[in-house]
Amino acid sequence: MGNKCQTRNTRSVLGFSLNIVPHPEPSDWLRKQKLIVKEKATVAATLLFADEPQVSLPKSGLKVYRYRTAEAEGTRDALAFDPITVEGSIYELIKRGVSITKEKIQDVPKLGLEGLESVLYPAEAIHEIVTNAVIHRDYSINDEVHVRIFDNRIEVFSPGKLPGYVTAENILKERFARNPKIVRIINKFPDAPNKDIGEGLNTAFEKMRALKLRDPKIQESDAGVTVVLFHELLASPEEIVQNYLEENPEINNAKAREICREGSENKIKRLFERMIKSNLIEKIPDRRGRSTAYRAKQ
Repeated sequence: MGNKCQTRNTRSVLGFSLNIVPHPEPSDWLRKQKLIVKEKATVAATLLFADEPQVSLPKSGLKVYRYRTAEAEGTRDALAFDPITVEGSIYELIKRGVSITKEKIQDVPKLGLEGLESVLYPAEAIHEIVTNAVIHRDYSINDEVHVRIFDNRIEVFSPGKLPGYVTAENILKERFARNPKIVRIINKFPDAPNKDIGEGLNTAFEKMRALKLRDPKIQESDAGVTVVLFHELLASPEEIVQNYLEENPEINNAKAREICREGSENKIKRLFERMIKSNLIEKIPDRRGRSTAYRAKQ
């Protein structure tokens, strides 16, 4: 597709080529990587190296919205400002999209101990989810990546259904790249936005959990995939244990560490001691050592 010279001597490709050892002639390197085929730039080449890919691929950019509401849907009346359109190569889309999202999150109010404060999301989670949305989207669909910032959550929409055998349920375990050439080449950029090891979403989940925030939610529709970052704290460990015991007859230290996302065995022991003193649970008689377990107080 595209103009014969569209990506050969752009700022993007010249700057990129200077970071490859040994330094190649850009045109030769693009041909070797199958990014120029029959003297025409491929879609991947245009997205990676054209200074303005949106000239040839009009809906390949990214938009950032800020809605002053926690409602399920954002409306025009709730918009804090006109949506910000981000254009440029994939590398620039990720870099600027993440930067603008972080900046606009600072304007989201949260009532804290000393009045209104800015909400806090892990920067790594925002970076990984925006990166995934840009790199793995379906570029045959005439739509952009949409980042919607609400009072209580961030929604990142990526056009196109999940690729191959990947589902919302197995996405943290399975790997299937819709755009393998983009994934491989962008990993060669200096300060690459992706690590090309399939751990992006896993990192997002880990960083949210580290702040005791709810797990991201992955929603798939016919139009695309939305990842939601909630600014909602997990239930307290006591509530988590109580909820578990409503559905199960007993719980032990290992299971409590798992469901409370707590690595310390001693912290869970102290949790059980507090709950016993509060008459919430009791130790099951004649159970010692590894078989020690607890149940809801009768």
